[in-house]
Parts: sequence; structure tokens; C-alpha cells
Amino acid sequence: MELPVIDISGLADADPAARKAVAHELRKACLAHGFFYCIGHGVPNALMQAVMDQARALFDLPESAKAALDKAQSPCNRGYETLGGQTLQLGAMPDRKEGYYISEEIAEGDPRMGRFNHGPNIWPTDLPAFRPVMMAYYAALTVVGARLIRGMALSLDLEENALDAFTHRPLATLRLLHYPPAQAAVPDEFGAGAHTDFGGLTLLMQDDVGGLQVKSDSGWIEAPQIPGAYVVNLGDMIARWTNDRYRSTLHRVINSSGRERYSVPFFYTGNPDYVTRCIPTCLDAGEVPKYPAVSVEDHLKAMYARTYVSAS
Repeated sequence: MELPVIDISGLADADPAARKAVAHELRKACLAHGFFYCIGHGVPNALMQAVMDQARALFDLPESAKAALDKAQSPCNRGYETLGGQTLQLGAMPDRKEGYYISEEIAEGDPRMGRFNHGPNIWPTDLPAFRPVMMAYYAALTVVGARLIRGMALSLDLEENALDAFTHRPLATLRLLHYPPAQAAVPDEFGAGAHTDFGGLTLLMQDDVGGLQVKSDSGWIEAPQIPGAYVVNLGDMIARWTNDRYRSTLHRVINSSGRERYSVPFFYTGNPDYVTRCIPTCLDAGEVPKYPAVSVEDHLKAMYARTYVSAS
């Protein structure tokens, strides 16, 4: 089994029929897997490559330099995350990966300052191109995320702008990840344990090493790199909207390649005040919602608390 490849360029087309045609493909993918490859997104290849280059440069910094960027110093979960700092699969060993968190730069005086995951980023001083590259990429992916959410609305037979409140001033996280090769003597260790994503959409850029696996009814599907494409998956917020019609699917990373693996997921989480509740048209007659209404912020806090020892 392979994941579908969807050209989303039609979502930016002035012709409503072109946008609905993409929405039809999104619906099929969301019902079947909750995962698909995305092309036609409009993000320049040069920018994507620059992000990967800067990510490798960051993780190549000496341990002392990375320690100076540790997210433990941040009140809003930004900065460097040490190897084994997160455990995504309950009961498993800590994930064999190190990471780096970046989000919107919130300045002093902004009324959102101090809220969960809102605040200043931590920037490495030894990499002068790092900040402008990451901020340009963050802005580009925020546009793609909002466009995809509009496509999701159409795919659910809603008005195209029905979920725009979710995309207003959204929380989003750009996360750089480095997976060292798996340790042969530790067979039950994962690069990232089996998990679903917390928020709305994830857009993943990955290198050619492989290791991403998606759970299906018959086992695990390999999701290797397609150059220039994103692997997109639905998070728990969209599953809640649709009463699990659209799938937030388990996935994991096992880096058995013997090589260093790098990936850059962009987590489009949505407006923190947006209250996620089941869309009535996703319910059959007599069916009731499986999940209580919850704000994006409260849901995110709960997920961080579950996968980290503590959350700010």
C-alpha cells in the first residue's frame, strides 16, 4: 500500500471547480489513511533546501553550544531538546532523537505574551542565516496550512470559510529533528514512538534516509521521501471535528539505516481559543459525539503534559 500524492495547487485557483476537485481528493485520503503526499504547495525548493542545511548545521554544533540553547530556559517551549527528551509512545523508551522548537516570534507588549507556547524564540548566535531562513519558512508554511484547512472545509461539504476562525492567528510549531542511527543492542528503541499528532495538520519535510512508518489496517506503510513533496497528516483536532471519520493515524520513526536522519515537521495547531467540537454533518442519525468540546490551547497543554515530564 502506498500513500496518495495530491497536487494542491488547485486550492489557489480562482475557479471553484478546481478547488472542489482538490477537496475531493483530500476527502478520499482523509477517510482512508489521514496521510498523503502534498505537491503543488508553492514553497520554493531553494527555501526547503536552506532549511535542511541550517538544521544539519544546528545539530552539528558542539554539545556546549546546543546546551546554551536548551528549551529548559524557555517559558514557551522554544529552543533545543536533548536526545531522549520526549517519549511519544506510552510505556516505551525515550525517543532517540534531538530537536529544536521554533514558533511565531512574540514581542514584548503583545497581549498573547505569556500564554502557553507564546513568546520569544531562542536563536543560535553561531549561525547567522538560521533565523531569517527559519522565519521565511515558517511564514510560507503558515500560508500552506491555512489553504489546506480551507480545502478540508470543502472536503466536508462545508462553506470554504467555515473553519477560518481556526486559522486566525494560529499556533504553529516548526520543529527540527535529528535521528542518530538506531542502537543495535536496544531493539525496542524508536526514533519516535508510535503516536498521533496533537493539532490540526502536520507538514513534514524529510531527507532520503527513510524510517517514517504509518499504521494501516494490515500493518505499517513505509512513507519515504518524495523530493519536493510534503508528507501531510491529520492531527487529533481534525479527528475530533469529524467524530473520527477523518483519521488521526498512528505513525512512528525507526531509523535502521545506519545513517543520520533529519526531518522538519511543521505542526499547524490553530487558534488557541478555538473550541473544537464535532461538526454536526459528520454525525449519522442518532449518533453522538465521541469527544467533549475543548479549546486548542487546553488540548495542547494536555498533550505536552503526557509526552514530557512537565510542560510550561
